Amino acid sequence: MTAQPRTMPADTTGLQLDAYLPYRLSVASNAVSRLIARAYEDRFGLSIPQWRLTCVLAEDGPMNQSALVSRTGMDKVTVSRAAQGLAKRRLLVRSENDLDGRSHVVALSPEGLRLHAEIAPLALAYEAALISGLDPSEVALLKRLLLRLQGAAGVLAGERTEAS
Repeated sequence: MTAQPRTMPADTTGLQLDAYLPYRLSVASNAVSRLIARAYEDRFGLSIPQWRLTCVLAEDGPMNQSALVSRTGMDKVTVSRAAQGLAKRRLLVRSENDLDGRSHVVALSPEGLRLHAEIAPLALAYEAALISGLDPSEVALLKRLLLRLQGAAGVLAGERTEAS
């Protein structure tokens, strides 16, 4: 008995994965994240969520968990685990939230700030290498388009309105 060749079903939906923008965005994002994650993990022992929290806290200062969830686009569990990992390494400090006794405010410790200052140039170098083949006007357009896509996704998910 000979094996019959498998025939692939015809795609009648019109969807072509490689041309599907959400797929392309996801694949590109994963590729960039993997590249950078290796550098942060190997050199500094940080996960991507920990690096993201470090950056946000370095830029914006102390904040509570719900503000971190909103600012980073990560879920509560991911933010909590990242914060716990940073706290274990004494890169982050927790304090009572004066406005709400049920939550905590987190901030980078002096060591966390030093680590951020050490990693930031590496992050900028990776960004420069990634966009080196693009015109500055293309980079600006890409950033604007990504913000618009993010906003549209928020509207479709019911998280935002057109005006917000």
